[in-house]
Amino acid sequence: MSKGMLLFFFFFVTLAGSVCPEEVKPNNIFILAGQSNMAGRGGLNTPKWDGKIPFESNPNPNILQLTLNKSWVQAHEPLHVGIDYNKTVGIGPGLPFANAILAKEPSFGVIGLVPCAKGATKIKQWALGTELYKRLVERTKASLQSGGKIQALLWYQGESDTNKKADAESYKSRLEKLFQDFRRDLNSPDLPIILVAIASAEGPALMETVREAQLSINLNNVKCIDAKGSHFNTDKLHLDTASQVLLGQKLADTFLSTFSH
Repeated sequence: MSKGMLLFFFFFVTLAGSVCPEEVKPNNIFILAGQSNMAGRGGLNTPKWDGKIPFESNPNPNILQLTLNKSWVQAHEPLHVGIDYNKTVGIGPGLPFANAILAKEPSFGVIGLVPCAKGATKIKQWALGTELYKRLVERTKASLQSGGKIQALLWYQGESDTNKKADAESYKSRLEKLFQDFRRDLNSPDLPIILVAIASAEGPALMETVREAQLSINLNNVKCIDAKGSHFNTDKLHLDTASQVLLGQKLADTFLSTFSH
């Protein structure tokens, strides 16, 4: 085989492995939203991602992701490239979550992940009418065009609301309103939501105020899991790769035990 033919073959195989075939569409859709620990900073102990992909984040033909231009492709790390714009992203909980679901429930069907997280954002930046809220709803509705069903919203955010007392004290009411608005705009009043209680903070003195708001949220079909006990990058703020994998698995266990029928 000539060098030119080899290059063409390599290009074809690479393309075939990354672009979602037209007939493969997700049955089960999960929305990933929040700030940097949902977007993923695993493997970021320097300004550049280390490129190390754990086994639990390996690509799977039955796990797709919605791209920036709202098309489905096979999911791959880092999931939030282009979505968490102007940021360097690494390993997050999304792919470990989806792989754990399929490992426990092989007949679950094709999973579609919809990355929407944006680093360094406060809860008020996600409120009804904001650009992030509009993008969240727009991408969620776009994901439904192929006929799948939204199974849950996965939410991990709050570290940036620990800088000011007013933000921390209003966190619970703002979060509950966000969830209610999102459900209303999707015409899905009982949409399952799994939120993660923060385990690090930009303002450590107010971390417990935000955590208490998250752990005490009292809305139907909302489940809170705790990130406490996680390990972090050298910045002491972002979960390291191993903890992102464990978080993804914990999210999967919670979904399957609480919301999967």
